[in-house]
Amino acid sequence: MKSIVALIFLFSPFLISFQSNKQFIKPVGDSIHYSREKHFKNVRQLTFGADNAEAYWSFDGKHISFQSNNKDWGLSCDQIFYMPIDGMDLNNGIKPQLISTGMGRTTCAFFLPNGKSILYASTHLGGKECPKDVERTPGGKYLWPIYDSYDIFVADLSGKITKQLTRSTGYDAEATVSPKGDKIIFTSTRNGDLDLYVMDTNGENVKQITHELGYDGGAFFSPDGKKIVFRASRFKSDEEKKEYLDYLKQGLVAPIAMEIFTRNVDGSDLKQITNLGKANWAPFYHPSGKKIIFSSNYKGKRGFEFNLFMINEDGSELEQITYDKVFDSFPMFSPDGKKILFSSNRNNRGTRNTNLFVADWID
Repeated sequence: MKSIVALIFLFSPFLISFQSNKQFIKPVGDSIHYSREKHFKNVRQLTFGADNAEAYWSFDGKHISFQSNNKDWGLSCDQIFYMPIDGMDLNNGIKPQLISTGMGRTTCAFFLPNGKSILYASTHLGGKECPKDVERTPGGKYLWPIYDSYDIFVADLSGKITKQLTRSTGYDAEATVSPKGDKIIFTSTRNGDLDLYVMDTNGENVKQITHELGYDGGAFFSPDGKKIVFRASRFKSDEEKKEYLDYLKQGLVAPIAMEIFTRNVDGSDLKQITNLGKANWAPFYHPSGKKIIFSSNYKGKRGFEFNLFMINEDGSELEQITYDKVFDSFPMFSPDGKKILFSSNRNNRGTRNTNLFVADWID
């Protein structure tokens, strides 16, 4: 996912970066760890500058993959990197290992079980340059570009592409891997809608598992690999349906109304988990498999105020987890459930930077 603008909504397709226009003035209350964040301990900042998001753990919990558009690293738009979770300090000018080609725009990187390969989506086959972003109209609806040149690739840790997993016409991205290591889930427009598909880790045996009209994306597997949790847009009127389809024909989607859903990996037993209104997204299962953490702006007075919340799988006991006044999202628990990664605008000295953070998780 991705890039977003101010109030920046930098989300490629899933990075949102809403930030103030101030420069180098630390806002009152800006913090690396807010006192009400009782589930966090030993919060540590991993990146320092630009837009960094969608950080995901390796299966052994020792490394993370992520995307960044850091101009100091020679980037014009998002590219994929990986780094050890411990022992590397990016605050002293060190650049992590580049995994993507450096061409086009990339998103959604995820380790494969062997720890030696990372899959990600890239537009580089459609052109070496960054694809054109959506022009922002003052007062207009916020839109995400759904580039039809996105395909999913696998690269080794030196950045050499070893396999292309998708070749169909249209958008293929947002891929994540089952904890069991046997399946990949991803979003595709190959049928004319934004639906979820599963495939084997070698790209074979592709199966569509969502069929409802609307944007289905950002999916992750449950800890036992039997279910998926994802974000989806659904419509209350024919006008909303028409608007969605008209935007989709232009390679666009308006992600301002999404809720969290679960489904079995075989496509059965669809359940809506949230009914909060506004934008609810970036869901991930709690290690117990009984709760879901996600990002939402439903409590915000302004559209860009996103925090992390957690809810039981049956939709009960909603709890606020983070309290930054601008943006927290992309939560992911470590494989052993002891730590959590997330992206935030906290502690950015009033700039537009979105950074990565890791914390011990306290139930």
